[in-house]
Amino acid sequence: MNTHPLQDQLRRPIHDLRISVTDRCNFRCSYCMPKEIFGEDYAFLPASELLTFDEICRLTRLFVSLGVSKIRLTGGEPLMRPNLPELVTRISATPGVEDMGLTTNGVLLGRQAAPLYAAGLRRLNVSLDALDPELFGRMNGRGFKPGSILQAIDQAAAAGFEVKVNMVVQRGVNESEILPMAAYFKKRKITLRFIEFMDAGNDNGWSYDKVVTKKEILQQLQNVYTLEALEQNYTGEVAQRYGYQGSAGGVGFITSVSESFCSTCSRARLSSDGKLYTCLFASEGFDLRTMLRRGASDASLLAAIRQVWEQRSDRYSDERTEKTRRSKAKIGMSYIGG
Repeated sequence: MNTHPLQDQLRRPIHDLRISVTDRCNFRCSYCMPKEIFGEDYAFLPASELLTFDEICRLTRLFVSLGVSKIRLTGGEPLMRPNLPELVTRISATPGVEDMGLTTNGVLLGRQAAPLYAAGLRRLNVSLDALDPELFGRMNGRGFKPGSILQAIDQAAAAGFEVKVNMVVQRGVNESEILPMAAYFKKRKITLRFIEFMDAGNDNGWSYDKVVTKKEILQQLQNVYTLEALEQNYTGEVAQRYGYQGSAGGVGFITSVSESFCSTCSRARLSSDGKLYTCLFASEGFDLRTMLRRGASDASLLAAIRQVWEQRSDRYSDERTEKTRRSKAKIGMSYIGG
């Protein structure tokens, strides 16, 4: 299928598609799904409202025809979606998909790593915010300890996965874990990425006072290690990368708050119920599922996706202020996919 490459109002192409396969998660992290809101009686989407694998694969094919070459499977917790290796097999076989990754909290990774690898997945981002068992248990809201996750990370790396670990740093919560985390993953030659605490959604109690910036984290690391800035792997790469001098492995920084990267953002997001979002901080999305289930043709779906992207002018992180972060309604990160 040949179509013209897409560009939005700021001349940003579409390159990445993040697909949420479920809105459910087995964690209740305060910065994503606080248990005070996502309690035991919270109404998650019924299975009938989730995109089917056939629908996901059809949309993937259409997005690829418009310029997407990178796919990331997210959630919620994507490993809670039944039969996920089947979806991985189908997406990895889609012509034009050059790269596919998956973001997980790692709790279910130990038992699923081998089938996912056999299905064609090669890259994993594992979210882990602390090594201290008590602190980590509080942060994930469910009392999960890091031991089994760390074991799964080691097993996945040994099996051949490229593994990166994502740590959301919050002032007054887990900044004391920066150096222990760095030392642990440096020893294992696994890249650790520090994510500035973001105001995704409206339920995580975000404020500027809780943000530990890249500059602060880097200073801590440089007091112990010699780090060398690395070139971007590709235009639009989110993380700023640094390598340890004389050693494999490294660190990355995702600086949505202190050093916005809106100008090169090439990511579209597809929610688990089939809404297309053009920004992590979006207020509303475009309903592709209804079009699919009403029998829309590929041409109609392509026209709709093209129109949404060509009208896109999002640059929330460039424009963020205390006023806008309070007044703007934003879709929850567990729903849209991080």
